Amino acid sequence: MQFKLPISHTRLQRTGDAKVVIIVVASIFAVMMLACAGVAVIFLIPAVGQARTAARRAHSQGNMTKIGLALHNYHDTFGSFPPAYIPDEDGKPMHSWRVLILPFIEQSNLYEQYNFDEPWDSPNNRAIAQRMPDIYRNPSSDDATMKQNVTTYQAVEGKNAGFDGSTSLKFRNFVDGTSNSVLVIENYDRPVLWTQPSDTSIQAFASGKPFNGSPTGGINALFGDASIHHIDQTTGSQQLKDMAIRNDGKPG
Repeated sequence: MQFKLPISHTRLQRTGDAKVVIIVVASIFAVMMLACAGVAVIFLIPAVGQARTAARRAHSQGNMTKIGLALHNYHDTFGSFPPAYIPDEDGKPMHSWRVLILPFIEQSNLYEQYNFDEPWDSPNNRAIAQRMPDIYRNPSSDDATMKQNVTTYQAVEGKNAGFDGSTSLKFRNFVDGTSNSVLVIENYDRPVLWTQPSDTSIQAFASGKPFNGSPTGGINALFGDASIHHIDQTTGSQQLKDMAIRNDGKPG
């Protein structure tokens, strides 16, 4: 005699099989969803990084815009831009333009505490240097730089440049036009203490040194008309030099 399972038992067994199938399918679906989520995260990470880099670049441009406005307000007040530095009796750089524009970046109190009768690295002025205004802190700098009171915002300085040593320049001295002449750039290669009267030479700028360490493949630059432009690291040496020279070597 052939043995048959009761109908009710047979249905229970099939129901159990169906549950197993549902569980297996659900498990596979869950694994697929997790895998897709993992892939999405992998693709999302670079996008988040790019967005963060873009935000920092925009923040730095904002800082430089404020610096440009301060330079123009200085010109309106004194009839000229500040010199790259104030020299001592021997002609050695003693005080930086970044200190001279402090009243124009809402830092009059810090300016009044700075001692212009002493060099920038005197004990008193060294203490002032530990209180760097946020406007001089580049958010695109690496973590080590951000922890120090150093700045990448530097003048392009030299003979016939927008900052010409201890000479205070007027708008009329920009024979090439202020919109074609660089004043301040980001120098990632060599940050300096913000009170230090040290900047970027025309030669260093033209050779592309300030681009070293840039997270964006270029640097922000402040021109004489207070406009901000991003200069790509592939820009040629002669083109960079032309940006730095305000008068193509002509008198003015």
